[in-house]
Amino acid sequence: MKWSHLCTNSHSHLETLESDLPLALSLLNNLQEQVVAVTSQIQALTKKVRAGAYPTDKGLSFLEVKDQLLLMYLMDLSYLILDKASGSSLQEHPAILRLVEIRTVLEKLRPLDQKLKYQIDKLVKTAVTGSLSENDPLRFKPRPSNMISKLSSEDEDDEETEEGRSGVSLKKATKGAPKKYIPPRLVPVHYDETEAEREKKLLERARKRALSSSVIRELKEQYSDAPEEIRDSRHPHATRQSQEDQHRINYEESMMVRLSVSKREKGRRKRAHAMSSQLHSLTHFSDISALTGGTPHLDEDQNPIKKRKKVPKKGRKKKGQYAIIFEGGLGGNCGQKMLEFCGFILISIDL
Repeated sequence: MKWSHLCTNSHSHLETLESDLPLALSLLNNLQEQVVAVTSQIQALTKKVRAGAYPTDKGLSFLEVKDQLLLMYLMDLSYLILDKASGSSLQEHPAILRLVEIRTVLEKLRPLDQKLKYQIDKLVKTAVTGSLSENDPLRFKPRPSNMISKLSSEDEDDEETEEGRSGVSLKKATKGAPKKYIPPRLVPVHYDETEAEREKKLLERARKRALSSSVIRELKEQYSDAPEEIRDSRHPHATRQSQEDQHRINYEESMMVRLSVSKREKGRRKRAHAMSSQLHSLTHFSDISALTGGTPHLDEDQNPIKKRKKVPKKGRKKKGQYAIIFEGGLGGNCGQKMLEFCGFILISIDL
């Protein structure tokens, strides 16, 4: 029974060898050809590296790690093939665990390789050609040096020409000195608006004011089929003013500081209070003549700004004029009185 069992095992083993033999021979032939090709390439690369043709001092550490992992993977794979060809058992072989570990690391490096491919290719191309391509995005990056005004560049050109004539290099001496800011020169533009255009603008402004008036709004609400919208009865200007006052109070309470109110703000609040407190506005309607075909009031400013009164400046006293009177000279008392009346200061000198 044992003999029959051994015969059966040997027979199955021979069948397996016969089925795997053609495939193994083809792989060995292919492996021999690849080994010859790889050996020739490695020998050529080794000669160039030893000759210093490929300086790797400033290379990428990522590529170096990847090359080391691939080399270790090939070494363990060759060791595993050798043991398998010699008929040794591959169960719990140490090379298998190392191959699995290296293969896992290489799979983890694949996303990084895809992300760095563009940068690596660009660096290699730049190293080969020595310049960036025309479509390189780095050519379109912001350049602060281009923000220097043309006037400063013209001044620098003038200075360089003067330096060339005198033979003194002023540029090196003033390299770190701050440059003077020169504002751009504004070209005056002629205001060519005609009187008709001005009246058209004022008429359009009056039309918009009439459309937004309370009369038109009430008529629209009266004859419109839309549902009535109930709003707060407060005036929008008063609502905005109350919001500003509340914001000011919150800021003063939180920052523990008192904000000053300008004269213009005080005047605006006073006018708003006067408008809300006056009763004559009950019978006042907005000007809607721009919608009825009449002549609207085309005043640009409903509340003209009051002109300041001119305060006369305190004039300086005029300096007195001097007149020299010689005793015994012509003119006498009458001439002296005339000079005093004209504002002269008399100085008498005895002859």
